[in-house]
Amino acid sequence: MAAPESPRVEVVYALSDRQRVVYVELAAGMTVTDAVTASGLLEEFPELAGRRLDTGVFGQVVPALRVLAAGDRVEIYRPLKADPREMRRRLAAQGRTMGRGDAGRGR
Repeated sequence: MAAPESPRVEVVYALSDRQRVVYVELAAGMTVTDAVTASGLLEEFPELAGRRLDTGVFGQVVPALRVLAAGDRVEIYRPLKADPREMRRRLAAQGRTMGRGDAGRGR
């Protein structure tokens, strides 16, 4: 009979061309910041070090000091390359939309 697994959380960081998922053993009182630090992703992705990280758990933005529970998925968010509102304005000025192709334009 196999020994039961220790409770853990996963920490995820995704780029446009790859995703990294690291499992971290959950310690009592572990926060989002603790999990990110323990994951080693700050060392693996130098662009993360030294800046305030936007994080979430299962798609919900959470503060860095949120205490985690077993099975939580911590997500490290990248900054947006462009403001979506500004992109919509630019495209509208060109008569285009942000949707898929021109599906809504009868083409």
